[in-house]
Amino acid sequence: MNSYKIEAGTAQHIGNRPQQNDRTALFTGARAPGYMMAVLAVGANASEQVLHTAKQLFDEFKPGDNPGIERLSNLLREIVHETHLVIKMNGVATQTEPHATFAALIITPGGQGVWAHVGDSRLYRFQNGECKSRTSDATYIDYLMETDKLPPETAHNHRHSKLLVNVLGNSRKEPFVAIGSHERLDAGDSFLLCSDGLWHFFTDAELGAVLARNAPRQASGLLIDKAAERAQGKGGNCTMAIVKLVKPPKDVPNYTVQKMGRAV
Repeated sequence: MNSYKIEAGTAQHIGNRPQQNDRTALFTGARAPGYMMAVLAVGANASEQVLHTAKQLFDEFKPGDNPGIERLSNLLREIVHETHLVIKMNGVATQTEPHATFAALIITPGGQGVWAHVGDSRLYRFQNGECKSRTSDATYIDYLMETDKLPPETAHNHRHSKLLVNVLGNSRKEPFVAIGSHERLDAGDSFLLCSDGLWHFFTDAELGAVLARNAPRQASGLLIDKAAERAQGKGGNCTMAIVKLVKPPKDVPNYTVQKMGRAV
């Protein structure tokens, strides 16, 4: 039995943009009891498709006795691949080229966390407010060095090293999916999935402190307000999903007359 319960929530603000292009959602597994998934996508005319495909494939997922990190990673890769194909087909039909970033997290009833991302949306993992890991472009740079055989400096300055090129729906390049995982999750662990309209304005330490001290709803409100203040009227769409693992409340003894009688 897990020594934690999950508190989670989503929030977003349009910023100074004419429309909201971000989407985020929390899902439970239709055929996977105890599993949950958080998804965040950014992209006009494409982010809604990310959520739709993610929910569809997650609903079809049957974990079995022990799915393991690799199988969960493959599920996230499959979501990216399927969404990428649909977005490209939609672009052909509409004679446009819609793009979307992707960030997703799966938490299992066995205390495993597996996540994936494509593009410049981010996922953070905190432990008691301290940032233990976060997605970045470092893995994509390594990928360019390996596949394109570029030296480090060239890879950093290469036009393909820009994360906006690594997106779902790009007709010229398949998306590179970065995967991360952590086992033995416990109370005090928390995750933040967010768009660049949020993470651009905060340090890792600031984000961790807000999540550690507040429930998801209060934390999201504080972060949105502070991001708007720091943007000084120039902020973009601001979207996040927060998942916190907290200690369950202690059971309060509730003795009935019958139980007390037997105890005597």
